[in-house]
Amino acid sequence: AAPRVLNVNVGVLGHIDSGKTALARALSTTGSTAAFDRAPQSRARGITLDLGFSCLRTALPPQLGPGPGELQFTLVDCPGHASLIRTIIGGAQIIDLMMLVIDVTKGMQTQSAECLVIGQIACQKMVVVLNKIDLLPEGKRQSAIEKMTKKMQKTLENTKFCGCPIVAVAAKPGGPEAPESENPLGVSELIEVLKSQAYLPSRDPSGHFLMAVDHCFSIKGQGTVMTGTILSGSVSLGDNVEIPALKVTKKVKSMQMFHTPVNYAMQGDRVGICVTQFDPKLLERGLICTPESLHTIHAAIISLKKIQYFRGALQTKAKFHITVGHETVMGRVMFFSPAPADFNEEIEENVFDFQKDYLYQEEYLCKDSNSSEENKKNDQAEVQLPRQQWALLEFEKPVTCPKLCLVIGSKLDTDIHANTCRLAFHGVLLQGMEDKNYAETFLPKLKVYKLKHKEGQVERVMDDYSVIGRSLFKKETNIHIFVGLKVKLSTGEDGIIDGGFGQSGKFKIRIPDGLKPDTKMLLTVASKKKSKAGKGDTTKEDESSKNDSAQPVTISLLFKRYVFDTQKKMIQS
Repeated sequence: AAPRVLNVNVGVLGHIDSGKTALARALSTTGSTAAFDRAPQSRARGITLDLGFSCLRTALPPQLGPGPGELQFTLVDCPGHASLIRTIIGGAQIIDLMMLVIDVTKGMQTQSAECLVIGQIACQKMVVVLNKIDLLPEGKRQSAIEKMTKKMQKTLENTKFCGCPIVAVAAKPGGPEAPESENPLGVSELIEVLKSQAYLPSRDPSGHFLMAVDHCFSIKGQGTVMTGTILSGSVSLGDNVEIPALKVTKKVKSMQMFHTPVNYAMQGDRVGICVTQFDPKLLERGLICTPESLHTIHAAIISLKKIQYFRGALQTKAKFHITVGHETVMGRVMFFSPAPADFNEEIEENVFDFQKDYLYQEEYLCKDSNSSEENKKNDQAEVQLPRQQWALLEFEKPVTCPKLCLVIGSKLDTDIHANTCRLAFHGVLLQGMEDKNYAETFLPKLKVYKLKHKEGQVERVMDDYSVIGRSLFKKETNIHIFVGLKVKLSTGEDGIIDGGFGQSGKFKIRIPDGLKPDTKMLLTVASKKKSKAGKGDTTKEDESSKNDSAQPVTISLLFKRYVFDTQKKMIQS
């Protein structure tokens, strides 16, 4: 039997010009089809435009099991250009181990920080590579490397990569123009570190087959080959696979893994799949899958967390670039949380409960959000934050993606050179809406409510069991829809709205238990003063207005209204 080959996907991420491609080239021994800046526009610009892939094979290290075998690192060279961050996010979903490449002369830069964020969302382990040490003068090289290493350790302190290995190298001493004879520095040490960090990634052949295709080309007499990485499930010779973007299904005619024919491949494998009668121009990159396993959705409910480095609030109704699966589209968000009573409840992961009530939020709640500022003024030292928050995403155009997948929201239109993180939130897609008319067919099932609070004042007493109120409604409001709702007076009585009174938006309130004597006095005094003042007694008016403003009796009306209720019903508990 052939020795077993274990494949580990290593993402090479970093700021533009930190030397990622040179590092991948120095590390690699077998080039794969998509490798090394193949795209003509990439060569011209000297930057990696698409996810380049190449690989490196070494003997299997002892921690990964007994016996002969090879460890293959598939190096996924992710583009560093800010505008290409979409591609990185696509690549991050298949990465087991991340190499963050830092230009030792520059340290952390905008995109290195963004890569770090993506790494924390999508990856378990990281190695930091300080590249271009040949640019440091030899006498001061060691101390400069130590200084930058300390700096990086500090940066990583509060991330999940705290304490990860940091290795100094020069992938291409002398820079791009130097002769090939210049040997790279530190690369063999880096390979040893990668081997020590390698682990058996948890791979699962069950579930639907889904593969991210990064290249598609035809081979004369064979057919069209799609190469890519399997994100989930497995595929065998003779299986039918669907290209969902084109609604086409094809049969797998042959398969290769790194130039060796195979009959079967599974999650995490890098594979070329050959099909016939398919024009490669139609699919440069994208997804292929088990037929019918992806859905195309117009909106979605996601659970989410804000990315701590993102400056500014996440506001309802704002637009974000939303990356779902492998597509990035514009979408509008609406945030909501559990009802306040359920803030601390354990919430089951990866499912959304349509039976529960949820509270509408103007913005994502976090320690530094505006709504918590107001609470501080009210002397609440500890702001209550819910354990989980959700968002409704409405896409500008439909997106094809797996049922449960990673979602990232970013503000990619922020100035590239502004030194800020543009990734705003990440989450999991819990429920997609496939119906174009989801607003009518689906949203009414989503029980998100707003709490409404209206305040008015008692105008005068009618009798012991009723008063007239004002300023609760606008003149044009149809008061009939409010009839029967409960209100509370600031003096403690409970009342019920009985109907309108006259034309100017005043209304009558019935007080079933009757007015308290104190309240009646308060109200009669107030109205007497008013009528006296009306008789042209100016000095009195000044005094009375002082007393009058002291204590009007207010009426408060509290109810909740479900955001997606077509009838706009008002509900009181």
